[in-house]
Amino acid sequence: MTVVRSVALFAVAALFEIGGAWLVWQGVREHKGWIWIGAGVIALGLYGLVATFQSDDDFGRVLAAYGGIFVAGSIAWGMVADGYRPDRYDVVGALVCLAGMAVIMYAPRGH
Repeated sequence: MTVVRSVALFAVAALFEIGGAWLVWQGVREHKGWIWIGAGVIALGLYGLVATFQSDDDFGRVLAAYGGIFVAGSIAWGMVADGYRPDRYDVVGALVCLAGMAVIMYAPRGH
């Protein structure tokens, strides 16, 4: 699998997971109702499905690497959806997480 395809899968997974969690949050915390919650649950299920398309067979590795995407994606989602403005520590932390994701997922392992 190419790195580009893998990163694209991580991005799609992030949209489903972060979007799904946001929909559940809106449904419960912002009292938008069961339709929002149900849509969120469906999106969260789709996140799990998309993650299975990664070529690496190690669930733990894929999920750990996805964590870096989740951190950076959550900050980006908050900026777009809720007007959140990250400070420099948020940005540095997200970059560290993305660097960790790259090491975990794409380091040459000789197999």
